[in-house]
Amino acid sequence: MSSRETLRQTLTDLLEQEMGESYPSLTDDQDLRESLRLDSVDVVGLVMRIEREYRVRLAPEELATIKTVGDLLDLMQTKIADGPTPLPPSSVRESVPSHVAPDQHGDV
Repeated sequence: MSSRETLRQTLTDLLEQEMGESYPSLTDDQDLRESLRLDSVDVVGLVMRIEREYRVRLAPEELATIKTVGDLLDLMQTKIADGPTPLPPSSVRESVPSHVAPDQHGDV
């Protein structure tokens, strides 16, 4: 199976988890909103699942250009090739409980 087909299968799995229904075969030309009947909330949920699965960030301006399954697969391929997106330092600090004090260098 090609890497694009592997991504397509993972996208199908994530979509089925998000929507709770079956999507037997996704094709590149299927419109996310019309063919798959996804509204903006559904797309946000799907994007969050993709970001968690592949540890990437899909920026709003990138998502604004996504109309079809093929567009989304293209973006996923690009992001995955770029590698995982590290968390910004402020996000790491925000997730540390307040009772954990930073050391003398400001690290927790």
